[in-house]
Amino acid sequence: MPSLPSLSSAPPTSAFAELPVIAPVATPPVQFLDRDHSILAFNERVLDWAKRADVPLLERLRFLCIVSSNLDEFFEVRAAPHLTAEQGNEQKGLYTKASFKALSAVAHDMVARQYALYNDELLPEFARRGIRIISHGERDADQRRWVKSYFEREVRPLLIPVGLDPSHPFPQVANKSLNFIVRLSGLDAFGRENEIAIVKVPRVLPRFIAMPAQGSGKGMLFLSLSSVIRAHLAELFPGRVVEQFSQFRVTRHSDLAVDEDDVQNLRTALRQGLEQRHYGQAVRLEVSSSCSEYLSGFLLQQFNLPALSLYRVHGPVNLVRLTQLVDLVDDPKLFFPVYSACYPTQLLHGQSFFERLKQGDVSIHQPFESFDGVLAFLREAVHDPQVLAIKQTIYRTGSDSELMVLLREAVRQGKEVTVVVELKARFDEEANINWAEMLESIGAQVVYGVVGLKTHAKMLLVTRREGRNLVRYAHVSTGNYNPRTARLYTDVSYLTASAPLTADIHNVFVHLASQSRLPKLNQLLLAPFQLQRKLIEKIDALGEAAQQGKDSRLVAKMNALTDEGLMLALVRAGQRGVKIDLIVRGACMLPAQVPGVTDNIRVRSVIGRFLEHSRVFYFRCGAEEELYLSSADWMNRNMLRRIELAWPVTDPVIRQRIIDECLVAYLHDGLDAWDLQPDGTYKRVSSDLNARKGDLRHGAQAALMARYSDPQRREK
Repeated sequence: MPSLPSLSSAPPTSAFAELPVIAPVATPPVQFLDRDHSILAFNERVLDWAKRADVPLLERLRFLCIVSSNLDEFFEVRAAPHLTAEQGNEQKGLYTKASFKALSAVAHDMVARQYALYNDELLPEFARRGIRIISHGERDADQRRWVKSYFEREVRPLLIPVGLDPSHPFPQVANKSLNFIVRLSGLDAFGRENEIAIVKVPRVLPRFIAMPAQGSGKGMLFLSLSSVIRAHLAELFPGRVVEQFSQFRVTRHSDLAVDEDDVQNLRTALRQGLEQRHYGQAVRLEVSSSCSEYLSGFLLQQFNLPALSLYRVHGPVNLVRLTQLVDLVDDPKLFFPVYSACYPTQLLHGQSFFERLKQGDVSIHQPFESFDGVLAFLREAVHDPQVLAIKQTIYRTGSDSELMVLLREAVRQGKEVTVVVELKARFDEEANINWAEMLESIGAQVVYGVVGLKTHAKMLLVTRREGRNLVRYAHVSTGNYNPRTARLYTDVSYLTASAPLTADIHNVFVHLASQSRLPKLNQLLLAPFQLQRKLIEKIDALGEAAQQGKDSRLVAKMNALTDEGLMLALVRAGQRGVKIDLIVRGACMLPAQVPGVTDNIRVRSVIGRFLEHSRVFYFRCGAEEELYLSSADWMNRNMLRRIELAWPVTDPVIRQRIIDECLVAYLHDGLDAWDLQPDGTYKRVSSDLNARKGDLRHGAQAALMARYSDPQRREK
């Protein structure tokens, strides 16, 4: 990694000056940015990766798919209140007819540019590389015979067209499923003129199919499932004529809402909710660009949607499924070079974690260092006969997780296993319910957290007998107990045997299980109890110090900044002279460098090959500094409606390492960074400016990959 300046010219200290906490003072009015528009702006920055010529072709397609997946989630979670306001006669707070119209305009423009990029740049570039997705009109006779055989063998047996009439009303259409609507002429078998039919496409069918070598000649040819069905659509309606047809896909509101105060069994209530999720309120309708006004109008009426909810697309109605095409192509030149994470540099293969942690704390910077270090810690704990108890929080682990297999093995080995499972982890509810039921069935103690709060903290606590004493060892993290996403998300794992910190973690587990009063904590800051308040106090203390002429600095890295109390505290501190840098990957409602309001606040977003996910908070007054790692973003829900942790990094060497790698490197990123402008737009950092200064353009993630790419330490 290039040599970069520190955030402090003075040597780091482990204490932070006790400064008087001042009462909030009046601040000039600050107009916060719109959260939903900020989310869409984040997706613009992701879309930029799909446009970049320096990105390998299949990775560009992958980023295009990521944008579509993000937009799906945006509509599933954020669109319903705007749509409800549009359909009503009254304004509902932030949600109005105007807000729906404004968001729709941005979303329509983004979708149009996605498909233009796909059709005008990516597909021609694929063709130049010998990769083609061929439509029915482009297929020769041999290829059409193969496609017909495939249709008859693999597809047609699973299709059941539904003709609409009084006894066959419009069928239930699942969220984000692929369907065809068909307008027919002629009479049905009973002599009736029912003209509309619906063909549901089963999700078990692959959306892209590779042509066999003998049918593809040179290069690689692929078929979309929709083109296969489209070519043989008429065969599903013998005796009728297909006059019009279109693919369509409906997106539904999918954020589960369960009244936890009114249910006897949250797990049962969530299972029932999951059954209904696929058929919630419709919020978006996608159709082919060639869809007739008659068919699109019919669908809008069926789903009770206004015209602005209709998206006509020039290509597959679900770009997300193009990830299947990425998996079908085997050409390393079209992907990023393979990155093999090194084994954590503070650890040695085969060394006992318990012996190592007696020497001091360990940090792991994922995915540059391997998550296997965390798995190895749990693995040793499971198989160590001196380990008596293991406690862990589960938020997202995935449906196939080695971590959960290890916990199951720990139960079988007679250890006391307590697992706090968050059943309401969005879109992971079913997997978490299944894991909870499995662990309960073999004797683990399963806790579902606190009613009304999501348990988002990442904690793993091991209790071990050592002589006459019981000694605790812990792992806490800024995120991620999912081995798959741990290879894709940047996070900081922290392993410790610190008695004050492990005692705090133990008390949090007891609190979650028993819901007894939480004792005073030694080092942890815990939401929803004091995390927000303590952060505001620290920000205000820096403001007071700056007002007294002391050099004060605040740098915070997070995924989102939308909490009003924290944003107002930042504005106050900046106006008193604190230099503030915020590295916010996604939504940020705090405007930066607005004259007279936020002159001392800079906001930067870094979008890289890996998803930025670590939360790091740095406070400095003179030569004294504090560094916290956290599971929490600076959002109201994280501060007041979730169980979240923040903990201090007291080891000066580890602290400086995290400052250098998670903060300084990102503040000097000249490749993948975007700076928030006073008007709320983002501007990509100019490489030309860097060149004029004589600096080499670099990205923080690329520099970190280079730092940890030592082949001698790669993951085994």
